[in-house]
Amino acid sequence: MKRILSLLVITLLSFNFNQAQELESSTLWKIEGNGIEKPSYLFGTIHITCDASLEADVTKALDVTSQIVLEMDMDDPSLQAKMMKDMYLNDGKTINDFVSKEEYASIDSLFQNTMGMSLKMLENVRPFFLSSMFYPKMIDCPMQSFELELIKVAKAQNEEILGLETIEDQMKVFEDIPLEDQYADLIRMAEDNLEYDKNSFAKLLEVYESEDITALLNMMNDENNKTVSEHQDVLLENRNKNWISKIEAFAQEQPTFFGVGAGHLAGENGVIQLLRKAGYSVTAVTE
Repeated sequence: MKRILSLLVITLLSFNFNQAQELESSTLWKIEGNGIEKPSYLFGTIHITCDASLEADVTKALDVTSQIVLEMDMDDPSLQAKMMKDMYLNDGKTINDFVSKEEYASIDSLFQNTMGMSLKMLENVRPFFLSSMFYPKMIDCPMQSFELELIKVAKAQNEEILGLETIEDQMKVFEDIPLEDQYADLIRMAEDNLEYDKNSFAKLLEVYESEDITALLNMMNDENNKTVSEHQDVLLENRNKNWISKIEAFAQEQPTFFGVGAGHLAGENGVIQLLRKAGYSVTAVTE
């Protein structure tokens, strides 16, 4: 269970995307101006990948900044305990209240074949967490994570990992998305034994490696994924807007390296454009 929770922390909100506005192809952006004495940097991550090696421009940005801020404070020792508290359905409900017997059997089969465990053990776990357990199965390689690599750098440089939001903030996101839509995605995953999701994730990795954050967002407006496509205001836009004042405060305090899911970067209400609207110069690092 501890490993499952660690994976859930990493994969939380991996697929948060919005309609994109054309931007240069880069996952690393420099933040300057508006009273900042030294530049800060914004890096778009992908939470699950086969190769999370940090390129030279990213390591350089890490060297010239003095603190690392991720979506959450992932070295908080209480993180897993807080997550466990919010993993379960309310009011004594279980998955049986939301899916048919045939759908239950399909999901149970997926768990047994893929995870080696019965759904019976997890009937009262919220559907997004059930779906998240399969994310590492989307790739045919040992899972790596940019967040974990950034944590290693923070420890090597004696820097604390800080967060733009709390685990409670992220849990609230999935309380605001109808359970019916979350279960619909889980049922779809089970019906074809993850085939569609594996193919989609392979394409996602290709687009991420090209650093085309606009194409990344456009690709992820996928009607087959109700949790993402129908609730992007909750998953992405509202969070981006809430982050801006916090990014400003961190950057004004000292040069900061921000690492957030790449899906948060592009679009009219993406972090890049919102920072520009707030008066900052945000430019792609392409060397």
